[in-house]
Amino acid sequence: MKKLLFVALCGMTMTGFAVAADWPQWRGPNHDDISKETGLLKSWPEGGPKLLWTFREAGEGYSGPAIVGDTLYCMGADDKNDHIYALDLKTQTKKWSTPVGPRLNLDRGDGPRGTPFVDGDLVFGLGSQGNLICVKASTGDKVWLQPLYDGKDFKDNKWWKDQMASQWGYSESPLVDGDQVVCTPGGKNGTMAAFNKKTGEPIWRTKEWTDNAAYSSIVAAEIGGVHQYVKMTDSTIAGVSPKDGTILWRFARQANITIPTPIVSGDYVFVCSGYGVGDTLLKIAKDGGKFKADEVYSDKDMVNHHGGVVLVDGNLYGYSDGKKWLCKEMISGKVLWPKGKDESKLGKGSLTCADGCFYCYSEDDGTVALVQVSPEGWKEKGRFNVPEKSKTHATKNGGKFWTHPVISNGKLYLRDKELLWCYDVKGGTASR
Repeated sequence: MKKLLFVALCGMTMTGFAVAADWPQWRGPNHDDISKETGLLKSWPEGGPKLLWTFREAGEGYSGPAIVGDTLYCMGADDKNDHIYALDLKTQTKKWSTPVGPRLNLDRGDGPRGTPFVDGDLVFGLGSQGNLICVKASTGDKVWLQPLYDGKDFKDNKWWKDQMASQWGYSESPLVDGDQVVCTPGGKNGTMAAFNKKTGEPIWRTKEWTDNAAYSSIVAAEIGGVHQYVKMTDSTIAGVSPKDGTILWRFARQANITIPTPIVSGDYVFVCSGYGVGDTLLKIAKDGGKFKADEVYSDKDMVNHHGGVVLVDGNLYGYSDGKKWLCKEMISGKVLWPKGKDESKLGKGSLTCADGCFYCYSEDDGTVALVQVSPEGWKEKGRFNVPEKSKTHATKNGGKFWTHPVISNGKLYLRDKELLWCYDVKGGTASR
C-alpha cells in the first residue's frame, strides 16, 4: 500500500516561537504526537534512561507540558484554584503561576486536564470548570479570561447538565489558529466557539451545531484544499469553517465519552472511542461544491479510551481495550497486530512517537516502554518504572498515570499529578 504522507494538522501561522525540538501544544508542533527529533537512544540500559530531575509541585490534575526553549508551561490545582504556570527547566523552579478558576473536585481526580498552547509571548489554557485564559508567557500576567459557562460553580447550576457530555469537567486543549483561539463550550448556544486571541472577544459560535461539550480536542486541517477545524463529540464528527463557524460537513456517530483527538490525513478523518464503541474512518469529498462525509469503515478494532492513537507511515498505533496494543492500516482497516503475547507485556496506556520509536506509558503502574515503530509486531527496546507515585495516587479512582508522555529537546517528560519527571533520552545511564 502506498505510504500516506503526514499533513500538518494545525495549519497555524507560527510566529517563530518554536524550533523543531519544542513541543508548544497538545500532541506536539504538528498536533500528531510525533516529535521531529533525531539522534535519540534506540534502546535503553537496564533501569531505563537517566533521570535528570523530579519536580514535586506540578499540582493536582492531568495537564500535559508544553515546552518552548528553556521553559515548560503546564497546569495544576492547589487547594482552591486551577493554575497555569511556567517552569524554568534549568533551575526546576516556577517562574510564575496564575490562577485560572475554581478547582474541580471529582471522583476521577481533581484539577485541570488540558495542555496549554504557547504562541509567541501568549499562553492559552482551559481550566477544568471552563475558564479560558490568556497570559503573558514571560510574566504570567493575565491578558484576558473568558468563562465558557454562566458564572456559577460547576456543580451548582443546570449548566452541569446542559453543556457537559458528563461530569468530569472541561478536558480539551485549546487550539490557536491565526488570530483566533478555538475551543468547545458546548450546549444550545453552539458547540464550538472562536475568540480573538489578543482580546478574548467572541468571534463566532456554531449556532447550527449544538452538541454538548466533549473531551476530545479540535484539530486544524486542510481537506480538499480548504482549511477547517475537525471535532468529535459524543454524537457527531464535523468540519467547521474557521471564518464564521459554518458547518462544512458532519457525520452522525454515537459514542459514550469521546476523548482521543481525531487524526486527519489527506481527505481521510479517523476517530476512535472507548467503552466498546471502536473506530470510524471517513472520506471527506466535495460534491457539487459542498463537502460530504462518507464512511469507509466502522469497527471495533481500536477501542481507545483516552491513551491516544498515532499515525506513522499509514499505520495507526495505540492501545485497544480488550485487544492489547494494536496496529492497523488506516485506509484498508486491516489489523496488523497484536499477533501474540508480546503486545500484552505492557498494560493500557498512552503513547508518543520520536525518532522511530514509541514511548508507551502504562496508566496502571507507571511503566514506560520504548518500542520500535514497526507494522510487523511489538519490538520492545527497554523499559523502566517511574520511581514513585504521587501522594494522591492511592485515592479513590485517582490512581492512574493519565498524562501523556512528551519528548522535547532530547528529554522525556512524564507526570503523575503533582510529580513531574525529566529523563535524558539522548544518552547516559540509569540514575538510582
